[in-house]
Amino acid sequence: MTGHRMAKPLAAGAAAAVLTIAAGGSAVADGGTGSLSAQEIAKKAHDALFGTSSLHISVHGRFGSRGTPTSMDLTLDRQANCRGSLSLGGQGSVEIIKRGGKVWIKPDAAFWKNQVPGGSAAEAVINGRYLEGSSTDSPLQGLSKVCDLDSFLKTSTESGTSGGRLTKGKVTKLHGIEVVPVSGVRGGQRETLYVATHGKPYPVQVTVKAKDGTTLATVGFSGFDKPVPSSTPSPDQAVNISKLKTQVGPAAST
Repeated sequence: MTGHRMAKPLAAGAAAAVLTIAAGGSAVADGGTGSLSAQEIAKKAHDALFGTSSLHISVHGRFGSRGTPTSMDLTLDRQANCRGSLSLGGQGSVEIIKRGGKVWIKPDAAFWKNQVPGGSAAEAVINGRYLEGSSTDSPLQGLSKVCDLDSFLKTSTESGTSGGRLTKGKVTKLHGIEVVPVSGVRGGQRETLYVATHGKPYPVQVTVKAKDGTTLATVGFSGFDKPVPSSTPSPDQAVNISKLKTQVGPAAST
């Protein structure tokens, strides 16, 4: 499947925007987030993000060389459990559930057609059900890697660069949450990190804008330390990947 190639870079790019800004911070004492300097706020957001055991991330933007409209909606934790979806615009979308070493995916018709060689035959066998298998099965391995929060943060750190000059904006509200914006420029793009002013200073949202002010990407963070939903598809809702390979051959499952 080719769609999984977008998943990990998309996730990495999302948090890299946060961590690039946060890299400009320095150690600070406890205190009210809104009254701190931009660098201090960035450091607190960095520490809060790295201290969470799980989170929900939503990404909307244009990624890749063609600027494909892409979105991701995913809850993941440090045990590499996850539940969510990835959309490649008109090129298809796929649901993903991972619990322990097992993975379930449910591509839509467009995904089968555009992302999977011989996908029409596979779609006929799956017939609206999930495709299940192990996280070590090659067709599922790429997508399942996006589920690991530790790997997600590590990759994001490696993708980012140390932040430069940061500026702090006025305290405002975003989705009903009081936040303070911290902005920096990287590669000609302005990245703004919105940090919660009450409770733990979690990053709430990141926006990435071009020089002309066009929004290139929006990344939302929520559900910190809330568990990934544990329910998984029942046996009658899924087709094992070994059965798929038997019926349609390996081409439609790679």
